[in-house]
Amino acid sequence: METLISVIGGANVDLSATLYDAFIAADSNPGHIDIGYGGVARNIAHNLALLGARTQLLTIFGGDLFGGLLHDYCKQQGMDVHLSERESALRSGVYLCINNHGGEMIAAVADTECIRTITPEWLSKRSGEINLSDFVVADTNISEDAIRWLMENVTAPLFIDGVSTTKAHPVINALRTSKLPYLHSLKLNLKEALAVTETATYAQAAQELLNMGVAHVYITLGAEGVYCRNAAEEWLFPALPGEVVNTTGAGDAFLAGVVYAYTKNIPFPKTAQYGLMAARATLMSAKAVNPEIANILL
Repeated sequence: METLISVIGGANVDLSATLYDAFIAADSNPGHIDIGYGGVARNIAHNLALLGARTQLLTIFGGDLFGGLLHDYCKQQGMDVHLSERESALRSGVYLCINNHGGEMIAAVADTECIRTITPEWLSKRSGEINLSDFVVADTNISEDAIRWLMENVTAPLFIDGVSTTKAHPVINALRTSKLPYLHSLKLNLKEALAVTETATYAQAAQELLNMGVAHVYITLGAEGVYCRNAAEEWLFPALPGEVVNTTGAGDAFLAGVVYAYTKNIPFPKTAQYGLMAARATLMSAKAVNPEIANILL
């Protein structure tokens, strides 16, 4: 039977502003604004669907216009959304990102409170279908309690994306308080990894995460590549060369590439190289998901 991947977490409308010149604080900056669809979980699911994986997205769509557009777009892009829910009383998630003229993010604001309604109770109602999955992926837009529930109840390998420095902390809290403190894979960027482990280097951070119960640690280092580690080995892979058009979604694509590699029985640490190829595809695109990712990665 075809491999099934469940992806749980955020889906939102992306507003991405890129400046024409150097940023001037407290002033109106000339630039262009792109409107698209994003959310860490949605981006991961979209990338996996484009790579040909059978993917179901579990998220909350708001009852506003954005919610309807998001729901329909996800279905059109090959994601199964039958386990998702549309909440009429909630506004949909919106992510606003400002990039400098080189495509690097200056600041971002994420309004994703609707995703906090993904609770252990919400997940429990869907546990039978979630546990039909071969792989489960979640982002930390969901609550700490929901993350802990996944650790303790999901039977498939569980992958988590830390999302941001603030939102990564619940993963650590869940690992420390879970009855089953085990996680197949955790993807963090360097800032997130150092913050949640209170360490000084990525190697120290990775070791601390292994000690907490993470089996495979992936720490993305931006232009420096990725550091990955498990109990047996550690690797540092350089980033792939190429033009950077937009950094939004690159981390999401990285984890999608890693998960896709596992579906093809690619061993660790080569899974990280698939992640880097997927991230490179996204960096080449103005969108958070590159529609040509399959042509680049496969």
